[in-house]
Amino acid sequence: MSNVKVAVIYYSSTGTNYQLAQWAEAAAKETGAEVKVLKFPELAPDAAIDSNPAWRAHVEVTKDLPEVTPADMEWADAFIFSVPSRFGNVPGQTKQFFDTLGGLWAGGKLANKVVSAMSSAANAHGGQEATILSLYTSMYHWGAIVAAPGYTDPVTFASGGNPYGTSVTLDQEGNMQEDVEEAVKHQAKRTATVAGWVKAGQ
Repeated sequence: MSNVKVAVIYYSSTGTNYQLAQWAEAAAKETGAEVKVLKFPELAPDAAIDSNPAWRAHVEVTKDLPEVTPADMEWADAFIFSVPSRFGNVPGQTKQFFDTLGGLWAGGKLANKVVSAMSSAANAHGGQEATILSLYTSMYHWGAIVAAPGYTDPVTFASGGNPYGTSVTLDQEGNMQEDVEEAVKHQAKRTATVAGWVKAGQ
């Protein structure tokens, strides 16, 4: 697995999806993969960020973390995405970046990448599943290979039972309501492992 390259790419306003990304990073590294944690570029104006102290605090904490670039997308064998739900869809920051990848797509540079996704929302039916599935729609256009966790490990049931990708619910204070750490780690290891199989097959 030492030759597998995994990009863990997230968007987070107040830190939840950054935490999921960190757990994914640790687990993917346990497989021997080379891992980068990258953030989607922030598009929100300072006025919006400053309206939420937790948002501003998270921006400051992660200010030195690198933003994802098209070169990172070409580098990686596998992507693990972690994004919050925005009306049942991916955040604008994520979609805007995807829309810059037409050149890579046209050149076949995104085909056969292995992908999986995670999400969060402020209530149990806040669009987590729809967000993950909408993200996968872009992946199908790329010719990527989706490595959803399914029910390949009992931790999926323990964390809420989402087979499309790990998802979590937050309370009004931003605290995670389900214990999803082990589910995230299983998903990350599965993604890296499948990427290893695909790379060996190529």
